Amino acid sequence: MRAAHSPGEVRAVDGVSFDVRRGQTLGIAGESGSGKSLLSRSIMRIAPGSAEVTGRVLLNGTDLLSVPRNRLGSFLGPQIAMVFQDPMTALNPTLPIERQLTEAPRRHLGLSATKARTRALELLEVVGIPEPRKRMTQYPHQLSGGMRQRVMIAIALACDPDVLIADEATTALDVTVQRQILDLLQKIQRERQMSVLMVSHDLGVLAARADRIMVMYGGRVMETASTRDLFRGRRHRYTDALRAIPRLDTPRHGMLTAIPGSPPDAATPMAGCRFAPRCEAAQDDCRNKRPDEQDVAAERGHRFTCYHPIASRKPQAAAAEGSA
Repeated sequence: MRAAHSPGEVRAVDGVSFDVRRGQTLGIAGESGSGKSLLSRSIMRIAPGSAEVTGRVLLNGTDLLSVPRNRLGSFLGPQIAMVFQDPMTALNPTLPIERQLTEAPRRHLGLSATKARTRALELLEVVGIPEPRKRMTQYPHQLSGGMRQRVMIAIALACDPDVLIADEATTALDVTVQRQILDLLQKIQRERQMSVLMVSHDLGVLAARADRIMVMYGGRVMETASTRDLFRGRRHRYTDALRAIPRLDTPRHGMLTAIPGSPPDAATPMAGCRFAPRCEAAQDDCRNKRPDEQDVAAERGHRFTCYHPIASRKPQAAAAEGSA
């Protein structure tokens, strides 16, 4: 996925390519501004109106980018859906929960009002909301943050999609509720054999939830690998720098290791690796030419873009990095 370059253009997502199989969870990691959310919105064709998205988004053999707007309804909801980061802004504050839950089944599945309401009640039970009949009459502001997020998940599941995009779906929740929501998503995924794109800035969360992880920086893919291989032996130095997570084997009250410098300005074209200005191992080749993607010979599907990768290390337990 790439946007054609022109003067004044911001290339926020640049040459990103990946695939996800049925029932698999792909974690998409990176700092704020790395292009994760824009990538998700581009897939759903809800990117800002000024954005130009080129390339292909193949879903069950159909390129979503080539589907006419008047036919998108047969894909968005029934085949692919999204759980947004902030349910308070994603939900309509002027409509009761029932109206927001029944809209998609009535529009996309052709259900009657009665059948759509029955389905809405079933979905609220599936996502673990107590007293679902009572909640149906309430408005978003009357629910807790965890309940609002569960309602968002219910709305996303309303048409039984094949692919679910969870865009930082637990960021605004406390740790206990975060785990409940992640457990719920995992349970529903297994029951329905959904594919999940889990967008997060937290490698600790992805370590426990994702089958594969794609690390993004400055709109580009830095490294992609199975979760096990990524934590056994990260090769890209940006992936390694993301490990600013407290650990039990480090001194108490110690400072977390921060990445020096600032993220790149997407409006300023760069000839080389976008992480080069912040990388301690960067050399002239890193600054002058964009590195090609390389494979780790011993680990099938482990790819990275770096001229001077980290050497292979001894295996490390993913649990040491943190989990949720």
